Amino acid sequence: MWSSKDVYYVSDSTAILAESMGRGLLCHFHETSFNEEKIPFVLTKEDADKAIKYILSRSEGRLPLIFCSIMNEEVRQIIDAPQVEFFDIFAKHLDRLEVCLETKAIREVGHSRHGDDLTLAKRVEAINYCLSHDDGTKTWDYDNADIVLLGVSRSGKTPVSVYLATQMGFKTGNFPLTPEQLENYELPKDIVRNAKKVIGLTTTPELLHKVREQRYSGSRYASRPTCSIEIRQAQQIYAKYHIQTIETSGKSIEETAVQAAQLLGIARKTLRF
Repeated sequence: MWSSKDVYYVSDSTAILAESMGRGLLCHFHETSFNEEKIPFVLTKEDADKAIKYILSRSEGRLPLIFCSIMNEEVRQIIDAPQVEFFDIFAKHLDRLEVCLETKAIREVGHSRHGDDLTLAKRVEAINYCLSHDDGTKTWDYDNADIVLLGVSRSGKTPVSVYLATQMGFKTGNFPLTPEQLENYELPKDIVRNAKKVIGLTTTPELLHKVREQRYSGSRYASRPTCSIEIRQAQQIYAKYHIQTIETSGKSIEETAVQAAQLLGIARKTLRF
């Protein structure tokens, strides 16, 4: 068994697709560590020669893994060297789809990242909304949000909001539950009015304590009793206002974001870029 492997994501475009597909497969192998690197914009035979020479010089005969999304067959064949383990992201899939759909695939470089102007505009709008509605800002404008995230301090609201906006195209605001809300078990009217689009994030006291300790070590704010009390108060608020919740401990940002969209029944509206 390999304890570690070099992994390269090689593409004639940004390499984002090759990386996403590769990581989706590699995450199932927990006992092996991976040294990853992206090599984007391999467009010509000369680019491919440079790329494979670089890879082989770095891997030193260790049979590196290459996840490749290059469309040009001649360029792709250069990367598919005997000294590597080669995985073609598009191999056979496009051919099979052409048969199933009874039409020819476009097979254009970087076509997967092309979007129409309307889609791009919506994405920019979602990002701008997220940035201007972070940490309880402009609650009066939650009527225009797709999702509003609630949670105690350091519960992961901002990173999940950013993912929902940048990767899924949802206008997302987030609101921190401060002592004012926690002790009175009350939410602002702007949130109550939009309760159907609100998701409450919760976690374990142990994890929250660990996260807060990293920035405020030894403080009352980061203590286990404080974390336990705040989480319990937040959960009671969620119950009072019938707000759907997500337990984030053990989940990635991506998993939490997708679950939030699913709970609100808007996952089908996810934008594709």
